[in-house]
Amino acid sequence: MERTETLVDPPAGNGIGHRRPLSDAVSIDPWFVVRTSLFATYAVAYLWWFINKGLIIDRISVGISVAVFILIGHLGRPVRRWAWLVFDCACYCVMWLCYEQSRGWADRAGFDLQVEAPRNIDRFLFLGTDPNIWMQRHFYDANTIHWYDNIASATYFTHFIFPVIAIAVVWVTSHREWGRFIKRFASLLFVSCIMFVLLPTAPPWMAADRKNYNFQIIEPLARHTGRGFRDLGMKGFVNQWQSALDWGNAVAAMPSLHSAFALFVPAFFLPRIPWKWLKGVVLCFPVVMLTSLVYFGEHWVIDGLVGWALVGLSFLFWGWFEKRQLRIRAERARNALRLSTAAIS
Repeated sequence: MERTETLVDPPAGNGIGHRRPLSDAVSIDPWFVVRTSLFATYAVAYLWWFINKGLIIDRISVGISVAVFILIGHLGRPVRRWAWLVFDCACYCVMWLCYEQSRGWADRAGFDLQVEAPRNIDRFLFLGTDPNIWMQRHFYDANTIHWYDNIASATYFTHFIFPVIAIAVVWVTSHREWGRFIKRFASLLFVSCIMFVLLPTAPPWMAADRKNYNFQIIEPLARHTGRGFRDLGMKGFVNQWQSALDWGNAVAAMPSLHSAFALFVPAFFLPRIPWKWLKGVVLCFPVVMLTSLVYFGEHWVIDGLVGWALVGLSFLFWGWFEKRQLRIRAERARNALRLSTAAIS
């Protein structure tokens, strides 16, 4: 859609139009400066919290931080926009509530725990090699933290901030785009929750743990996910994350939401990136995420591949559905135009 920079009045007596600034026709938003100032304050406060206390990962604190961000973005908006905000918040809360409850549902459902199946699939994909074992043999050093440990840890912990930031930013900037985003995101989360209940899966670190579990289907693995981030000075956050593991669903491994979200966010914004080389760089991020997960022993490779497949299916389904709705609306508009033309004639 072209943007009109100036307006032209009807020709005067000499036939020459008088150009006026676009601001004469578009009213100035008096709340713009207020929102911008508050967003800057929010960013500074969040950065201070991040440096001194670490990332926010518990659901209540994340919900509060997102709510503050969105409320700032809605200052000065029409009442109708605030009504939509209440409805959207309700949908958002229901979505995450179902995700949290799936942990309890999985425990009560009693479906068989998948232990050897994902290991066997990984061995098939890698010609008899366990990728988790191979990576730790070649790259893990218990006495040294390498640069790639820091990168892997930082990549892992983006899972707790990137999707939330994306949801909040899209929510504030465009309600239509937020609807497109959340339909795909909620569908991914819904199918994943069903799989967590029907297909509980032991992650590699659990399958290799000889002390607390008796599976012993692969060699021992070091679960060293947080040490790279701790080496970067984020000790407080790593401790919070370690505590959060106590109430998490340890067997919610299939699919890997870390891998899925790492692909989902870039994929949604990919059409808005004009340069092909930058698109290629962005799409390297989910690959780095899955590699990190395998290196840490957090997931099997097949967990990540299934997560990517669900993202693709979500985008394909909603892309088809939205195009179908556009065709239906266009056909209705054409029919209405024919009827009005026939009535006039």
